[in-house]
Amino acid sequence: QVQLVESGGGLVQAGGSLRLSCVASGTILSINAMGWYRQAPGEQRELVATSTRGGITNYADSVKGRFTISRDSAKNTVYLQMNDLKPEDTAVYYCNAEGLRTMATMLRGVWGQGTQVTVSS
Repeated sequence: QVQLVESGGGLVQAGGSLRLSCVASGTILSINAMGWYRQAPGEQRELVATSTRGGITNYADSVKGRFTISRDSAKNTVYLQMNDLKPEDTAVYYCNAEGLRTMATMLRGVWGQGTQVTVSS
């Protein structure tokens, strides 16, 4: 059984930093892309940053220059370093994996349970 488990969320003051981690567990052969999405109360889930297996990264305009996504493919882990946090970054942050290959199948749209990030002004 494949699971994504996030950690690292919390409460921080504006201008502060947090680092989120997400580990994919299970018998995983490879993962094509991993990324982070977020959902604020009353809002739709939105892309924050993604990283492909080939090292291509993509960021939402709102986080460019402040957030950095990185991967450790050997550990099936993705990180999100968040600097200069703003109150509008407050949301539940979800880890996502696409093209997750196991011995039995290829999975799309695997999600973690989410971790809360709250930025106070």
